[in-house]
Amino acid sequence: MDAKINWGIVGPGNIATKFVENLKLFNDANIMGVASRSLAKAQEFSKLHHIPHAFGSYGELFSNDAVDVVYIATPHRFHKELAIQAMEAGKHVLCEKPLGVNRKEVEQLVESARKNNVFLMEALWSRFNPSIRAAKQHIDEGMIGEITYLNADFAFYALDRDEQSRLFNPELASGSLLDIGIYPIFLAYLLLGKPDDIHAVSSFHPNGTELQTSMIFTYPKSQAVLFSGFTCNSQMKAGIFGTDGELYIHPRWHQAQEFSVVKNGKEELYKHPLQGNGLFYEIEEVHKCLKEHKTESSLWTHQNSLDLVDLLDTVRRKSGIVFPFE
Repeated sequence: MDAKINWGIVGPGNIATKFVENLKLFNDANIMGVASRSLAKAQEFSKLHHIPHAFGSYGELFSNDAVDVVYIATPHRFHKELAIQAMEAGKHVLCEKPLGVNRKEVEQLVESARKNNVFLMEALWSRFNPSIRAAKQHIDEGMIGEITYLNADFAFYALDRDEQSRLFNPELASGSLLDIGIYPIFLAYLLLGKPDDIHAVSSFHPNGTELQTSMIFTYPKSQAVLFSGFTCNSQMKAGIFGTDGELYIHPRWHQAQEFSVVKNGKEELYKHPLQGNGLFYEIEEVHKCLKEHKTESSLWTHQNSLDLVDLLDTVRRKSGIVFPFE
């Protein structure tokens, strides 16, 4: 691949704005184009961010030979369809989480990536966060002993949002679980693996959207207590408790810039200031993988995405979360 990596943006929303801001920090990145179902929205986004090309259809972007890799930032329901279209056009793909709405979709995405011999990664930015990576390393090396308990949450008040928004429209795979519950589940999976059993309960909006979900993941020698919701704000501090100490990832833990370890009554702070707004590190990983001609990241593999969606599917089954299009 050439020294410059040429990006296309699929879906000019808020997260795409943050992503583009981080892309501009890379000397080896070009932003070639942005696509939307609305040409006017694509043109507005391209003008705002000085992107040379705006497309009123996704296919136009996917067929552009100047584009190496696309970032898919549409609502959850459209991830699978658009990512497969891009990969069949020979594009590498970084797709916002969740990679797919369910296990079947993620399997289809992985199959397409392998068939077309292109790179595919779920944009689970917290996996690449320096504080979380360092915290995992310390835990793996036994700094706090054997983990016996983990808690993590992610919640913000959203009951005043439009019912047609992606958060509340069931046709767009609405609800807190896939949008933000994926983060606490990810942390438990990252540090403890797949649980032996899962308990989950949800509450729902009258239109069927899941509003909040409480979960307990059970392991042979530990438990993880997790929560996501749109009904309130939460502190968003993660705690990992072991036989020899505790580790706290400071708020907001999924985009942390520091964590602390408490042992023998003493607390030590570990600071890892972020470059950009936190999305920088997943872009860095994509660039590294593409330059090494890899089709998946070793930090967040296709199997990791399959495992994660398995956990999401199990929580949905236990708590009764369904979407009308499935």
